[in-house]
Amino acid sequence: MLSVLGGAPLLLALPADRYITVHQFLVTRFDPFMPVNLAIAFASDIIIAVTASTDGVRSLAATAAALYLAVMCVSLTRNVPINKWIAAVDPDAVPADWEEIDPRQRWSDWNRVRSGLAVAALLLNVLTVGVVA
Repeated sequence: MLSVLGGAPLLLALPADRYITVHQFLVTRFDPFMPVNLAIAFASDIIIAVTASTDGVRSLAATAAALYLAVMCVSLTRNVPINKWIAAVDPDAVPADWEEIDPRQRWSDWNRVRSGLAVAALLLNVLTVGVVA
């Protein structure tokens, strides 16, 4: 969610060469961290959905797991390909057609989608804890 509130607006405002440099820097920090956290949250919700003693808890956990799976799908099919492409771009040789191929808005839009899905999953997990407690 931090990237929706601060990171994406900053990246959208940067000139192309600075955007490429900053994006390359950020991706090397988030890419190892985010997939591991998503996988742990997804697996935890699957375990809860399978082992919970009440239908309500099972349902909440299964729905949260489905949302985390959707986050992973959006990441792998939309954001990661853009990240990989930007990682290969030389910031000192910005493509001449940058204005036409600039991926920032697409990346930001998909980031908003996956962030919304992740927040919804988190809220379901909070509700799950509330039901169990």
